[in-house]
Amino acid sequence: MESNKFDVVVFGSCNVDLITYTPRFPQVGETIHGTNFEIGNGGKGANQCVAAAKLGASTALISRLGNDTFGKSYLENLNCIGVNTDHVIVTENVSTGMAQITVTEKGENQIVIVAGANNKLCVEDAQRSGDTLLKAKVVLFQLETPLEGTKATLEYLRKHDGPVTILNAAPAETGLDEDILKLPHILCVNESEAEMLTGVKISSKAAAAEAIDKLHSRGCNTVLITLGEKGSAFKESAGGNTEYVPVEPVNAVDTTGAGDAFLGGLAYFIAKMPQLSFYEKVRRASAVATYSVLKKGTQISFPTKEELPRDLFK
Repeated sequence: MESNKFDVVVFGSCNVDLITYTPRFPQVGETIHGTNFEIGNGGKGANQCVAAAKLGASTALISRLGNDTFGKSYLENLNCIGVNTDHVIVTENVSTGMAQITVTEKGENQIVIVAGANNKLCVEDAQRSGDTLLKAKVVLFQLETPLEGTKATLEYLRKHDGPVTILNAAPAETGLDEDILKLPHILCVNESEAEMLTGVKISSKAAAAEAIDKLHSRGCNTVLITLGEKGSAFKESAGGNTEYVPVEPVNAVDTTGAGDAFLGGLAYFIAKMPQLSFYEKVRRASAVATYSVLKKGTQISFPTKEELPRDLFK
């Protein structure tokens, strides 16, 4: 591999996941007994980077961790997986980001995030990475770090005619600066995020198409909405047709991080198999996500290339 030239670079978050497994979600004010507790590594940015790395992509992460026990352990784990951490900054006087996750027996999840060091990630961190961003094949972004740094980095890459960019607009929020949605080559959201951004409840294929059209009308490029067990919908240009990509039905064990497995997979197929149609890249990324929900945990549930059907890589 050429120095500093990576298949996938991620500008985004690292969180330590505190995961509680329960029969169901508690009601407000209610205390229930859980069945298991685990500590894992998460954060949408690192998740997506690890997902791509486990498939065999060369990856680098631009992120921040706290100078604490959690941060040191996290850095070691990234290095063991093979993610380049030259631009993961250990930050003083702030905790590593944390995510409190509750998972039910049905595989549903609820998540509370405390950003910690993630709140320090900025465009200067991206600029200090030198050519790492500009020489990448794909760069992934999310919204778990300050919006200003994400937007400025996207603008920098667009100005320099940089690599393919994907923005996972998650977690979405009302009143989001719409200019940031126009910057990436691909905008990806799930059903609830699409509803928050457009006001359209994604209850059918027609509703998904309506939400996609609304985002195109605001100047977005390729728009992709993941629909959970119903697959996904996308449109590459405002004048095109919405296409729907089904997924294989499975009995999910834990859906935590499935969207990140999908995005890491999508980045992998864009970088490594550019000759595929966008439909086929989405289909194969969906298969990666499907395999991830068959195991508990987040990054540890992401499949390696060897664990997946060989025809996904033909």
